[in-house]
Amino acid sequence: MVPESDHGEATYQGRGLLTGRKALVTGADSGIGRAVALAFAREGADVAIGYHSEDGDAEETKRLVTAEGRRAVLLRGDLGDPAVCEHIAAKAVEELGTIDLLVNNAAYQRNYGAFEDIPVDEFEEAFRVNVFAMFRLCKALLPQIPAGGSIINTASIQSFDPSPGLIAYAATKAAIGSFTRSLANLAMSRGVRVNAVAPGPVWTPLIPATLDADKVENFGANTAFKRAAQPAEMAPVFVFLASPLASYVTGEIYGATGGQMPV
Repeated sequence: MVPESDHGEATYQGRGLLTGRKALVTGADSGIGRAVALAFAREGADVAIGYHSEDGDAEETKRLVTAEGRRAVLLRGDLGDPAVCEHIAAKAVEELGTIDLLVNNAAYQRNYGAFEDIPVDEFEEAFRVNVFAMFRLCKALLPQIPAGGSIINTASIQSFDPSPGLIAYAATKAAIGSFTRSLANLAMSRGVRVNAVAPGPVWTPLIPATLDADKVENFGANTAFKRAAQPAEMAPVFVFLASPLASYVTGEIYGATGGQMPV
């Protein structure tokens, strides 16, 4: 990527907010997921790193986590496959012990100029990865998350202000918002908080990989900052929601949209 994403390598300073916690972060090989994994490690958490297939990127995230003296476990696989979700959940618990923090961040996105160009199987794939995997991981891990634990889902500005070319992705992100608020009420009986973060434009590998060159060049220009965010600017929101600082926060969708969040 040019320029490269900033995951907080040189800037994020931990304060011990997650000392002794065990986290599973999906989509943690790059972008927001890597920034969250690094921030969690600097706050004192061990991290299971869920990722699809980019082994080199995942190894770099692992290196960043272990450099902080924390355990890191690599969990490879396509979360669109139910068996993979079950395996990753079980392996995270086996390797780290009880999972306190679950971050459902992995996402599938494609951009189309015309509705009729969207393949049906691709629309279904977006829901398999973005929504069904979140449901399956929550179902597998919630029963063992102790009171005081936290589930954080990655929603999007697309949940509220969808772009025509991202109709499948936007629909999944709207579903994530609704799922988050519903699950929050059910999970609180266990003392587990459930929230979501809704980023605006963030400079991650997903952007140049899925958008046209002209859109990439102007990505983030419509925000109050006139630029896209860096993943490092998202990580503190996840840390807050995972930490005791957010002890009375559940069922919320935190916007980090550069001034775009609808009122």
